[in-house]
Amino acid sequence: MRSDSAILGEALNLLNQKMTVVEIERFIMLLNSQGFDYTKWRENLWGETETLESLSRKAQEYHEKQNMK
Repeated sequence: MRSDSAILGEALNLLNQKMTVVEIERFIMLLNSQGFDYTKWRENLWGETETLESLSRKAQEYHEKQNMK
């Protein structure tokens, strides 16, 4: 298992690839100020009605629409 420091370092490197330093600081402030609970967020991310089959169907429909253009 990796150390907390290693995980933190990798996360900051990933954020740095897509965000400016100021945006990363704001992101961290938002997480801290809102009492963000990642576990609860993941549990609710797709909602109760979303299944693997429905996600697959939506992805297929999107793919087909993109190929018609």
